[in-house]
Amino acid sequence: MSLMNQLIVAPILLPLLTASIMMLLGEKHRPLKAKINLLSSLAGLGIAVSLLWWVQEQGQASSIGVYLPGNWPAPFGIVLVVDRLSALMLVLTGVVGVSALMFASARWDRAGSSFHALFQIQLMGLYGAFLTADLFNLFVFFEVLLAASYGLILHGSGRARVKAGLHYIAINLLASSLFLVGAAMLYGVTGTLNMADLALKIPLVPEADRGLLHAGAAILATAFLAKAGIWPLNFWLVPAYSSASAPVAALFAIMTKVGIYTVLRLWTLLFSGQAGASAFFGGEWLVYGGLATLGVAAVSILAAQRLERMASLSILVSAGILLAAIGFGQPALTAGALFYLVSSTLALCALFLLAELIERSRSANEIPLEDDGENLPPPLESLQPPKGINLDDEQKAVIGQVIPWTMAFLGLSFIACALLIIGMPPLSGFIGKVSLISALFNPAGLGGPPGPALSLAGWTLLALLILSGMASLIALTRVGIQRFWTPQERPSPLLRRNECIPIVLLLGLCVLLSVRAEPLLRYTQDTAASLQDPQHYVDAVFSTRAIAGPTAHNLAGQVQP
Repeated sequence: MSLMNQLIVAPILLPLLTASIMMLLGEKHRPLKAKINLLSSLAGLGIAVSLLWWVQEQGQASSIGVYLPGNWPAPFGIVLVVDRLSALMLVLTGVVGVSALMFASARWDRAGSSFHALFQIQLMGLYGAFLTADLFNLFVFFEVLLAASYGLILHGSGRARVKAGLHYIAINLLASSLFLVGAAMLYGVTGTLNMADLALKIPLVPEADRGLLHAGAAILATAFLAKAGIWPLNFWLVPAYSSASAPVAALFAIMTKVGIYTVLRLWTLLFSGQAGASAFFGGEWLVYGGLATLGVAAVSILAAQRLERMASLSILVSAGILLAAIGFGQPALTAGALFYLVSSTLALCALFLLAELIERSRSANEIPLEDDGENLPPPLESLQPPKGINLDDEQKAVIGQVIPWTMAFLGLSFIACALLIIGMPPLSGFIGKVSLISALFNPAGLGGPPGPALSLAGWTLLALLILSGMASLIALTRVGIQRFWTPQERPSPLLRRNECIPIVLLLGLCVLLSVRAEPLLRYTQDTAASLQDPQHYVDAVFSTRAIAGPTAHNLAGQVQP
């Protein structure tokens, strides 16, 4: 077994070990815990990048790494698998995690107990969900990340946060129950929960049991789609995300993508074109459910007034686009959706962080969580205008008045986030939507032959892509005018370095994706192609053998009389 194969388990073990250390340290060593947390998160991101580089460097047939934690071969033991899709999600999780943690270290990590331990457990659950290759352990990692998210969403207390958090907990407990029911039904029909083994067993299911198989798959999909934010199961998401603290909401930007990842993974693996009578089962539901989610979210964002609520509704817009694009079963459309997933997740993470800084000036810079952190230098508006500048009746410069650098930073960052979410050029959000639109004009349908004309669902998705962008443009322009253009006698918000750096990092990555879009587009195209041919995944899992242990003869030879 190569070193890279053994490295597959590291993203799970590292946060588990880090969380254990921080629980032992207690609450008296918060500065030390913050440093350990950041170092561990950076190390996890480095491991994720290494795994992505490794799968990219391998050939198409060998770009899948498999690790057997219990040293039992599939389908009897636990299996961890990293391929192009899971490696991409690992890197995205690492980037979002590091950015949210840096922002939280400015003040939010002091709002409650066990923040750093919960943060690491959350990362452990996310990494594990992307790496696991069987449904039982997928359930385990889902519960791990949800258990941590229950504590994080209540972090900072407050009536609105507790109310939304209780709704969040209730709906996720119900989804977890559906998960168990669906997995049990699949096990009863096929006799296995290993994903690769399920891909082999589903085409062989007798016709008499196929209805039970489809019912179990539908119940399982309902649990995943509720977590992904599909309409009408997404009523809990906007209140929960908009009430959470800024770094927690930013981390939750990747949470809905776990549900979308699971749907994409299982649908392409279990119900591919090789699944016999079950081929492409549920594809229409994904398409029309995604379209409904996109339409409702686009209308809702027009009525939103708070920036945090707009960011939460934008998550639903992206979820609708991704679910509808996945349901078509077209590799080119899936590739564009994966590019859009990366760009939209980074932009929404930045917007959640930015929303708190923009709203801070509305509360006269009251920062109740402020401890002994270092604020950035005062804004330039506190400086006196240069000599020779005419002043008005209120002793303000008539010409040459300097824009406070804090407001300039927030304004430019807000414009960048808006352009990314709307999908306007020249940033990566535009590239993602153009990739989706261009793929729609050469549709493969749900496994059918390519045709010159778009289907009704394709035309609907095309129209909603444009209309949702226009709705986001109207809503974000309105809030931008209210926050930055309307004259108001408010002080510029106090900012800290740790609050500005993650926003610059996230938006800088989006700019890099805009300038260097071709490598990521090639990567997502290769990823979509591999998803459409699940045989490579199945072969990689079953060809991995357990490491032979010492024989009884060797053990006996070591015993001295």
